[in-house]
Amino acid sequence: MTFLSPRHNRPRLLPTLLATGAMLAATAGAGRAAEAQASFTPAQRQEIVEIMRNALKTDPTILSDAIAALRSNANAAQQNAARSALDSHRGDLTTPTASDGVLGNASGQTTVVEFYDPRCPYCRKVLPDLDRLTRENRDLRIIEKVIPVLGQPSLIASQALVAAFVQGGQEGYFRMQGVVMNDSVQPTVERMRTLATQAGLNATRLVSDMNGAKVTSILQANMELARAIGLDGTPTFVFNARQIIPGAVSYDDLKKAIAQNH
Repeated sequence: MTFLSPRHNRPRLLPTLLATGAMLAATAGAGRAAEAQASFTPAQRQEIVEIMRNALKTDPTILSDAIAALRSNANAAQQNAARSALDSHRGDLTTPTASDGVLGNASGQTTVVEFYDPRCPYCRKVLPDLDRLTRENRDLRIIEKVIPVLGQPSLIASQALVAAFVQGGQEGYFRMQGVVMNDSVQPTVERMRTLATQAGLNATRLVSDMNGAKVTSILQANMELARAIGLDGTPTFVFNARQIIPGAVSYDDLKKAIAQNH
């Protein structure tokens, strides 16, 4: 299983935290010497500090090596957590639910799950690549899970997309997605009404369904699954429940990951 580092939307450690951690790492073994330290005089402790300070000044690789070790350990822990999450939710990540939009071959053996926010610019940008990939690979299916992570406008747009699915199934969902994902106007309920009409849907029913129990339940389930796998940005792609690529990703990288997880 491979986990690629995200290109966007992942918080990074502050330099000050890294430096503090590196200093702790540079003094590996300090915990074992805690009892002995109690017997040091103030002068001896000051001398030890000076030795450490001079060592870092004369050999900066001590600090860089410590930072690298911290990052490596953090990445390993993150990968282990992601691997465990994927294993625990394999069924959810390889089988579409009755409320998921599915691109490509609905019975395909290669499954990519995309978690996306309809207001996310990277999610909008990748749409043509997803269509291209399903045209080129007849065994590929892409399961789309809508998640509102960018505030109230995203929630409104997400509710409208799911309500379109509830009303018109796959066809209704993709028609609504086409107008929503290409719309530059700030989402409001009235705007969704207008877009639903443009998509050939019953606008009054769609607006009514947006805050209904079914739409709410679908979005909650998508969010719970996203949290379970540690999603921290959109889009996020999961390949056959084996590999996660979060953030903006190119067509070539998507194609490579699909081939690796076939």
